Amino acid sequence: MSDHDKIYSTKFQDTLERKTGLMAITIAVAVAIGGIVEIVPLFYLPNTAMCATMAGADPSCNNTQHKTRDGKVIPMDKIVWNPATSTSKTLNDWKPGDGVRPYKALETAGRAVYIREGCYTCHSQHIRPFRDEKDRYGHYSFAEESMYDHTFQWGSTLTGPDLARVGGKYSDDWQRRHLRYPRDVVPESVMPNYFWLEKKPVNVEETVATLKVMTKMPFNPVPEKMYTDAYGADYQGARTELQGKTDMDALIAYLQGLGNHVKIEEGVNYRD
Repeated sequence: MSDHDKIYSTKFQDTLERKTGLMAITIAVAVAIGGIVEIVPLFYLPNTAMCATMAGADPSCNNTQHKTRDGKVIPMDKIVWNPATSTSKTLNDWKPGDGVRPYKALETAGRAVYIREGCYTCHSQHIRPFRDEKDRYGHYSFAEESMYDHTFQWGSTLTGPDLARVGGKYSDDWQRRHLRYPRDVVPESVMPNYFWLEKKPVNVEETVATLKVMTKMPFNPVPEKMYTDAYGADYQGARTELQGKTDMDALIAYLQGLGNHVKIEEGVNYRD
């Protein structure tokens, strides 16, 4: 005797599963409520980045502060690179740990390659504050690390590992081998081969134009002085940096710059 018609779940669940239209409506309502709960609080924040204490910062920054567990305020200059107070006065002087900075010319070109090739469809760049993600990928991400990302590359899937803190984790040679033929270094990888990036030269003028656009964004624009101090008023220094480089060189530079801008300190609540 068949028991296919016997109900093992609640009547409401059974009704939903038998009526696809009702299920679709219920899912839409649930997603809408979840979206509203997440989005509405942001209406009260002009900007999620806490960068208003930095000279020349976007005035829309929310002017809140990171603090240690005992309530000690962490100077924003330790989070966001400020040439006025840092020993590194230009992008060319900047060192990992000096604070969040805008992308350099070659990194900007690499970011364009990353987006063009759809890398964000398999890799996220946002480590959530969960123990398993911290153990695997490193310290959770915080708002300022994405302040110069237009648009952000947080992603939503983990077909491949999160890349938010991949910078410096592997050598340039490893990255090059992995990008050429991923299975040469990670046998179980399902990532496509990108050997052809070595034969494609960087688009110099497009990259320079992108740098200029980044200084005119409506929120968290790059202070133009950061670029002109490093590359000159005509951005000729950026053209020189890009000369002779390939998309492979650019993508590696971009990856090697991810997640190492801030010197992470234990005991600091970067989510406050």
